[in-house]
Amino acid sequence: MTERLDWADPTVREWDCTVVWSDPGDPEAGIVLDRSAFYPGGGGQPPDHGVLLWEGVQTRIVDARRSPDELYLLPAPGDPVPAAGTTVRGAIDDARRSSLMRTHSGLHILCGTVFRDFGALVTGGNMQPGEARMDFNLPEVPQAKSGKPWKQALEDAVNAEIAADRKIVARVLPREEALAIPTLVRTQDALPPLESPEIRVIDIVGLDVQADGGTHVASTKQVGRVEVVKVESKGRQNRRVRIRLTD
Repeated sequence: MTERLDWADPTVREWDCTVVWSDPGDPEAGIVLDRSAFYPGGGGQPPDHGVLLWEGVQTRIVDARRSPDELYLLPAPGDPVPAAGTTVRGAIDDARRSSLMRTHSGLHILCGTVFRDFGALVTGGNMQPGEARMDFNLPEVPQAKSGKPWKQALEDAVNAEIAADRKIVARVLPREEALAIPTLVRTQDALPPLESPEIRVIDIVGLDVQADGGTHVASTKQVGRVEVVKVESKGRQNRRVRIRLTD
C-alpha cells in the first residue's frame, strides 16, 4: 500500500518516490506510488492537484481514485505516464492544498460550535478551496443568547474559536479506544469503517473531537477569519450553513 505522507505530515509539498504500478497504454487506470503526499479525496474534501516530475517531463495529477488496497493518481488527459519502476518527484499545488486545509479545519470549528451550543448533528457537507457548506439537523433556526440574528451570532462564535488559537491534533487510535469517545461521530447517518482496526481522529483541543481522514492546519488561528455567507432551509429538518474564508 502507498505510504500516506499527507497523514504523517500535511505540510509536505515535495518528495521523492517510485512508481510501483501504472499502465502507460491506459492513463485512466491511474498511477500508484510507493509514497505519496496527494490527499486522494474523501469526507467532503476534494483530492489534491499537482505534478510528477520525471526524466525531464511532467505529469499533471488532477484527480485520484481509491480502492480498498491502493491509491491511484489520475493524470491530466494527454500527459505522459511514467512506467513502473520510474523514480519521480511529486509536488502538490500548495495554494489549493493550503486553502483546503484551512477550509476543512474551519468546517470542523463550525461543526464543533454548533454541536456544543445547539446539540445538532451534521447531515451533509461539501467544500472547495476557500468556501464550504454544512447541513445540520436543526428543524428551526435557533435563537442566539446574544439577541443577534443567528447567522451573525454563529459567525462571531466561530471566529472566537479561531482567535482562541486552539491546537489541532491528528491521532490514529485503536478502534475500541476511538469508539469510546462520545463525540467521535458528528454525522447523523455515518459510522467509521467497520473493518478498520484503527481510526484517525482530529482533535481541536477543547472544542471538537471526531473521526476524520482529511488534512488540517495545526491550530485554529491558521484558518483565518470565516464569514457565514448564508443560512438556508433544506427541508423541514435541516439548515444549510454556507461559509467562506475572508483572509
